[in-house]
Amino acid sequence: MTLRIAYSPCPNDTFVFDAWAHGRVPGAPALDVTFADIDITNGMAERGEFDILKVSYAVLPWVLDEYTLLPCGGALGRGCGPLVLTKEPGTGADLAGRTIAVPSERSTAYLLFRLWAADMVPGGVGEVVVLPFHEIMPAVRDGKVDAGLVIHEARFTYRRYGLHSLADMGEHWESTTGLPIPLGAIIAKQSLGAETLALLAESIRTSVRMAWDDPEASRPYVREHAQEMDPAVADRHIGLYVNEFTADLGDDGYAAVRGLLTRAAAEGLVPPLHPDALSSS
Repeated sequence: MTLRIAYSPCPNDTFVFDAWAHGRVPGAPALDVTFADIDITNGMAERGEFDILKVSYAVLPWVLDEYTLLPCGGALGRGCGPLVLTKEPGTGADLAGRTIAVPSERSTAYLLFRLWAADMVPGGVGEVVVLPFHEIMPAVRDGKVDAGLVIHEARFTYRRYGLHSLADMGEHWESTTGLPIPLGAIIAKQSLGAETLALLAESIRTSVRMAWDDPEASRPYVREHAQEMDPAVADRHIGLYVNEFTADLGDDGYAAVRGLLTRAAAEGLVPPLHPDALSSS
């Protein structure tokens, strides 16, 4: 059995899936891997493409009729939230009526931003512009937009663009909920059946443990797909986004996902979830 999987070329994903993708996980099904940024994989999930996908938690309300959330492999954590960047220091009030660039409107980062803005930006922001992730910081630097919402390794590189972190969406989320920040999820087709879904979860956990036990083994795969990312930044990226929640969502992880999507539904940002849609059992 070979399963089609799509995940991002980001270091956390290649680190997590290296052992499995290269056939080093005993008993795991073979994988046919496609690399795509998460805004692309979100669309793939909505169209029912691929057996396994890395997606934003924000897209779950649209896909859980066909897919199930796997209890491992994704990205949750603390101190790893998206940032709102500006050219000058300021506060949330400075964004009232302003233009902000975001990488996607179907992303967890966007939901966290909208929940933050509802609390911290009187009257709300102005126009929201969707830009490819790599164009956001240059657009803020060059004055094409007033602010930008960034994710992942931009936490470590934004100062190179002369930018300031106006607010950390993760800090706001953690201070108001006490929960970890839910970012990226691993989902699989329900039609694969319970036995195969359990095998997939165990394969991911084994792949993660193997990567932790021998980090050097994954380095070639990580570097191959990290594009121009500095190796030190890639290591910090992995250290931040691959953690205990990657091995097992646990009660706190599931609570974080339910909390995010419940709050977002209350704000009209996503459809409401069925009460049993996210079970940790």
